Amino acid sequence: MRRLHRLLVALAGLGLVSCATPQPRPPAVPPGAAGPFTLSGADVTSAPPPGDWWRLFDDPRLDAHVRQALAANADLRVAYANLEAARAEAGLAQAARWPATVVESGAGPDRADRQPSTSGVPKTSYELGATFSFEIDLYGRLKAAALAANAEAAAVSAARDGVRLAVAADTTAAWIDLCASGARLRLARELLAAQQRSYDLVGEQLRAGEVSPLEQAQSAVLRDQAAAAIPGVEADQRRAQLRLAALEGLPPAGATAACDTLPAIRQPLPVGDGAVLIARRPDLRAAERRLEAADARAFAARADLFPKIQLGGSGGLIGGGTDAILTPLITWTFPNQAAPRARVASARARAEGARAEWDRALLKALEEVEAGLSDYSAERLRQAGLRQAEAESLRVVTRARARHRLGAESYLAVLDAERTRNAATAQRLAADVRISQLQVALFRSLGGGWAGPDDRKGQTSPPAFH
Repeated sequence: MRRLHRLLVALAGLGLVSCATPQPRPPAVPPGAAGPFTLSGADVTSAPPPGDWWRLFDDPRLDAHVRQALAANADLRVAYANLEAARAEAGLAQAARWPATVVESGAGPDRADRQPSTSGVPKTSYELGATFSFEIDLYGRLKAAALAANAEAAAVSAARDGVRLAVAADTTAAWIDLCASGARLRLARELLAAQQRSYDLVGEQLRAGEVSPLEQAQSAVLRDQAAAAIPGVEADQRRAQLRLAALEGLPPAGATAACDTLPAIRQPLPVGDGAVLIARRPDLRAAERRLEAADARAFAARADLFPKIQLGGSGGLIGGGTDAILTPLITWTFPNQAAPRARVASARARAEGARAEWDRALLKALEEVEAGLSDYSAERLRQAGLRQAEAESLRVVTRARARHRLGAESYLAVLDAERTRNAATAQRLAADVRISQLQVALFRSLGGGWAGPDDRKGQTSPPAFH
């Protein structure tokens, strides 16, 4: 008995000291994927983007809305709850690597027929016992399961970061839409006031016999068109208010934000490079952690091909005496190993699938960034052209009005110049809005980033395979 006990202790020590360890295969990064992006120029820089990228818009009100959304958004609350559940599952898997113990106790009256000499005197019996069980992880099955659970928790943490990125980007986009609708509404009201002044002027000229009723009718058409555009812009403004309030966890009654000046980033955009993208983009980090989890599960499945050694024991005070027992248990599916080998094949196939998912996520991320940079560069050129066209249209309106006052041009020339100016201004504003939206989309595709105590507190680190 003593020799058996010593043998089991030696086996337990061997299992604790020389457990097998999973060896993951890191995903392969294609050549050039970690280098600079294809498009470069004066509009972007290779500096890594900041974590709080929305501050580049230099709008304190936007900063306040993003803070509120990150603190109260319902999607984020769900993401945090999922992360806590995943961390608990990782703790459960880690606990399985250590002995499981149970302590039991009991008390009750002894039966009278067991006490013949004192049958009339009630007595009490006490029992105290403890049991334990422990699996010797010789082949690393439990360690691999713990590493897989940790990797899954890290993947959920990366998914949480993805939700935070989406909330920040959606809030910034909603604020831009609100400011854009406010700017369009202000412009529409200014155009209506200008058209009303033109209509009043034409009426005076008509009464003086300087113009015909046709010119007054044309002026009225422009005025009515300007008035008709206002309700639609007001609806856009209300929709943006409601969207912003929902992102901040507020009911429709709290949708009272207002803005009529479009925020803009007036410096080259810091976009980093491919290496920065791989390190910070949440979906890539989540895909890599899921790959590590799949590799660990494949290792755990392979460990099932070998014997499983468990130790069990119990001891305690029972019936006035002591008793203890130590029992080894060896479980091994042999010689028919078709089922465990099928599980190994399935786990390896899932690991290859996870590797393919990472490759697909990387290619998608690179495509989104390159396409975003291309769109942004083209829109910046278009914006510059539209600004120049707007400036020219303003000069044309000024000249047309001056020539009309001198009698050198009819009012039709003034109306045509104003119509052209209105269209140029609307196109320039739409280009400004498009630029801001592309900036938000580009930072979203770059993966955002986070800094601060809340982001590091309790964060699950990626599993470290040795």
